[in-house]
Amino acid sequence: MAPYLLLVLHILFSLTGGTQSVSTVSHVSVKQGGSITIPCLYGQIYRNHVKYWCGGSSWLGCSTVVRTDHPKTSGKTSISDDIKQRVFTVTLTSISPHGDYYFWCIVEKTTKDDGVQLQLSVTPGTPELYVDQQEVSGVAGGNVTVRCYYSEPATRGRWCRMGGGGKCLQNSGILDRTSVTLHQQTNVVTNGSVLTVTMSALRMVNTGWYRCENGDHQMPVHITVNQQTTKQNTTTFTQHISAGISGESAVSSQPPVNKIQTLERTFFYLLKAGNALLFLLCTIIGVVKFRKNRHQDDTKHV
Repeated sequence: MAPYLLLVLHILFSLTGGTQSVSTVSHVSVKQGGSITIPCLYGQIYRNHVKYWCGGSSWLGCSTVVRTDHPKTSGKTSISDDIKQRVFTVTLTSISPHGDYYFWCIVEKTTKDDGVQLQLSVTPGTPELYVDQQEVSGVAGGNVTVRCYYSEPATRGRWCRMGGGGKCLQNSGILDRTSVTLHQQTNVVTNGSVLTVTMSALRMVNTGWYRCENGDHQMPVHITVNQQTTKQNTTTFTQHISAGISGESAVSSQPPVNKIQTLERTFFYLLKAGNALLFLLCTIIGVVKFRKNRHQDDTKHV
């Protein structure tokens, strides 16, 4: 009877909201005075539910810090909800003092709220795991590179997709039908190690949250894939082509116009020159006749 009893209890537990409605990273490390953004992913049916961020080692003694129905910043903590991507994010700034803290990502339900706990370790020195930036963007068909820094030189890092039973890679391979190259080497500056992650031939569906991890520590990274500006490139290319064609057309069509103008101008000046020449010729003829007639008159008088 025991197996059947366990099955019944499991069903009852699921019906009363025991299934986990939200997921996030389990343990993050951040330098004292620094900032971090934590993504809390949830299921489709909770898109319109209120979500909140709660602080405390125990859920019973947890104190609400920020809520999505009142998304105003509470001190150094802010919250936002992206129902399209089904993730609410919490950003902590100027974190201090150092120590270990526990928080909860929680989805509010009509029966029983559901949440998941994470540990935040604040250190005065170099964090166990960190990245250059948590927000990275690229274009469809292009590449993005993320560098994950580990404090331990022998640590073998992994790259994972968050949510939906996200898959992890410890070696180069395919993730979400996208080629991912992993290259790990010693960090000569910190004597730790650095994992360089390159995602190639990006697609729009690659937009979302990923994480670097090494054992217990994780660091979330958001990848944004934008559409290629093909319209702008095509427009620019078309403009260049059009400009070239227009230039050629202008060159080919300009001579006839210039020739007509030149002919008109030449005819005008020739006409004026002809008139001047005719006037000069008539003047000369008149002068010659006048002198000839005068000479004849002088001869008669003699």
